[in-house]
Amino acid sequence: MSLFKARDWWSTVLGEKEEFDQGCLCLADVDNSGNGHDKIIVGSFMGYLRIFNPHPVKTGDGAQAEDLLLEVHLQDPILQVEVGKFVSGSELLHLAVLHSRKLCVYSVSGTLGNVEHGNQYQIKLMYEHNLQRTACNMTYGSFGGVKGRDLICIQSMDGMLMVFEQESYAFGRFLPGSLLPGPLAYSSRTDSFITVSSCRQVESYKYEVLAFATDADKRQETEQQKVGSGKRLVVDWTLNIGEQALDICIVSFNQSASSVFVLGERNFFCLKENGQIRFMKKLECSPSCFLPYCSVSEGTINTLIGNHNNMLHIYQDVTLKWATQLPHIPVAVRVGCLHDLKGVIITLSDDGHLQCSYLGTDPSLFQAPKVESRELNYDELDIELKELQKVIKDVNKSQGVWPMTEREDDLNVFAVVSPNFDSVSQATDAEVGTDPVPSVTVKVTLQNRVVLPKAKLSIYVQPPLELTCDQFTFEFMNRNPDGIPRVIQCKFRLPLKLICLPGQPSKTASHKLTIDTNKPPVSLLSLFPGFASQSEDDQVNVMGFRFLGGFQVTLLASKTSQRYRIQSEQFEDLWLITNELILRLQEYFEKQGIKDFACSFSGSMPLQEYFELIDHHFELRIHGEKLEELLSERAVQFRAIQRRLLTRFKDKTPAPLQHLDTLLDGTYKQVIALADAVKKNQGDLFQSFTRLKSATHLVILLIGLWQKLSADQIAILEAAFLPLQEDTQELGWEETVDAAISHLLKTCLSKSSKEQALNLNSQLDIPKDTSRLKKHITLLCDRLAKGGRLCLSTDTATPQTMVMPGGCTTIPESDLEERSVEQDSTELFTNHRHLITETPMPEVSPTQGVSE
Repeated sequence: MSLFKARDWWSTVLGEKEEFDQGCLCLADVDNSGNGHDKIIVGSFMGYLRIFNPHPVKTGDGAQAEDLLLEVHLQDPILQVEVGKFVSGSELLHLAVLHSRKLCVYSVSGTLGNVEHGNQYQIKLMYEHNLQRTACNMTYGSFGGVKGRDLICIQSMDGMLMVFEQESYAFGRFLPGSLLPGPLAYSSRTDSFITVSSCRQVESYKYEVLAFATDADKRQETEQQKVGSGKRLVVDWTLNIGEQALDICIVSFNQSASSVFVLGERNFFCLKENGQIRFMKKLECSPSCFLPYCSVSEGTINTLIGNHNNMLHIYQDVTLKWATQLPHIPVAVRVGCLHDLKGVIITLSDDGHLQCSYLGTDPSLFQAPKVESRELNYDELDIELKELQKVIKDVNKSQGVWPMTEREDDLNVFAVVSPNFDSVSQATDAEVGTDPVPSVTVKVTLQNRVVLPKAKLSIYVQPPLELTCDQFTFEFMNRNPDGIPRVIQCKFRLPLKLICLPGQPSKTASHKLTIDTNKPPVSLLSLFPGFASQSEDDQVNVMGFRFLGGFQVTLLASKTSQRYRIQSEQFEDLWLITNELILRLQEYFEKQGIKDFACSFSGSMPLQEYFELIDHHFELRIHGEKLEELLSERAVQFRAIQRRLLTRFKDKTPAPLQHLDTLLDGTYKQVIALADAVKKNQGDLFQSFTRLKSATHLVILLIGLWQKLSADQIAILEAAFLPLQEDTQELGWEETVDAAISHLLKTCLSKSSKEQALNLNSQLDIPKDTSRLKKHITLLCDRLAKGGRLCLSTDTATPQTMVMPGGCTTIPESDLEERSVEQDSTELFTNHRHLITETPMPEVSPTQGVSE
């Protein structure tokens, strides 16, 4: 073990999925053996009472069967256990167990065994009290100075103190102004009960005052009490500590003056008997429990404080003397004498980890051997480095991003989309305009041939589509010894009718695309059977679609040529129908047994329409940044005016406000208006980003058809153009895509080694405008048109030596060179009119399962 870890003497785990708190642990010679050895008494919220007497054979041993003296299930949750002289006429120790509605006192006794099984222990119920109110905690002591016996005081959840004189109920008193119960302790030197109220102040009540105060059963004043019978409960002293308390402990050693220790949420306090602060200590970590105990130095007190960082700190007054690491977060800590070993630290966690430990260190016996000095051979190191780089490169080529399973069918995920919509829609928004929003059920099946301890299922769909649940976690009993995470993915297509309805075809449109094929045209009725209208017979070659919200798209099939035209008033609306058309054509010809079907795009690339969407999205980002800066300025101004007004109001000499109140009201209205504007701009930006992603999918699709790119090359384009699932002001789409495209232009699409040597800026900042991004996109299309190919392998990222008409354009080194590139590239692409609107994007949705 390291220097600062607690030395494990004995430990065990109690039960399974049981819960514990600070009152569930107690140490005492509960069986009255007389040998001075403490027993460990533990009660749980599940109602189990356990008594341990650890006898480890060697340090660090776990619990043996003979260490557990007694285990009893008491049915009701156990809130607190204490040991004292609770039975009249007896000087022996008895066990008090507090339940939520009952107090039970037991005697614990043992019988010597005559066989090898050892001694036998049992408990006997001496008496019990049924409580009229729900209990919170309890304390005990010689209330009123009684000798030879202990009385019990129970605090209820509504702030009532109930005193029991052993077998009989004495009285009950309500604490004044009680809202929530706090920790409770009894001071025998002052004969007082000390607690912390919900007002965050320490309060002390004399037992004598409690005994002679008005009875709690007569809380409402009667006419006789108004005349003068009974006394009002008066607090002895109070101290405001400004935070809620976790625990209270009264400490008195060697008949000296007692001290009241209070553990707060951020500090712990030491108070005198009259409530004055003796000292306090600000804690660096959030505490979980504490225990003051005697110190070897006269006039000082040691305190054990456990925190939520699995640490146990030992303070001497306010000085930290030792810090030790625990394997769990303690909720209760005690110090006792176990098996002739004094000063054993017993800790209990909320999930049942019980540990007996002591403080100490292990000496380091290891000595580092002497290293022989030798000169480095840099030539050999260079050769070794190159070999390692080659091995790494080969591994990257042979393996994908995700770890592969041993067999392909060891782990599988299947997704099945229901053919019918839900009878009752589960959509959060019931309507979009006048159209009802449907919902569909997707059944996901996880099959495994290997042992899985845990599986996580994540489902993603693109906005504005939504899921009722996107995360599932499955816990299994078996454990996988290697613990290697394995990841699999599957994709499923959602029905087009989820966001699209049959619509009226339009003869004219602002934006048109023509897709060429190598096969005769197919009837649109067979491709889109769910969108056919019985009232029209000409839908063999023309069909209309209407998105939820009212946007129209028209699909036409040529009667004489092998072409399909998609047209709409909105550019971004073209993608979904175009992509769906290509997928359905491929499925149609695959069913016919035709494998050489292909689609192509021979028209001009619609970059101008795409650039208009980019500009609109970027303008919203800039506008949002300005609004946030202005909102920050107005907020600073608002706080400055508040400070000035507060200074005027605190001034003893009245002074005119000089219209500061009017200025405050006007600034407040500006802050509210700017906040509303920021919120509206965020909504507009989200819609613009959705439209931009839809248009980006369309551009990638057209580039793939135009240059007949493979699936791997299209995946590279998607990674470059769609790197973000969410757009923010700190990291936006424009700078991220610009960096990705610049990387492609300087690697696989570069012309010279000089371009490959250029380094990209590691910091991504929002650009001043979109001109550079648009030039890089144009240049990317230009190089693809002239023979460039996309790849990620470093072997192929060499200067292109192929001879193409005009050659590949180099990356511009300056603004002048960029202007010349722009002039050369404008001849390839034409301009079209474009309108901006919102469109849904039900892209193929990946489902990802992760198992360990």
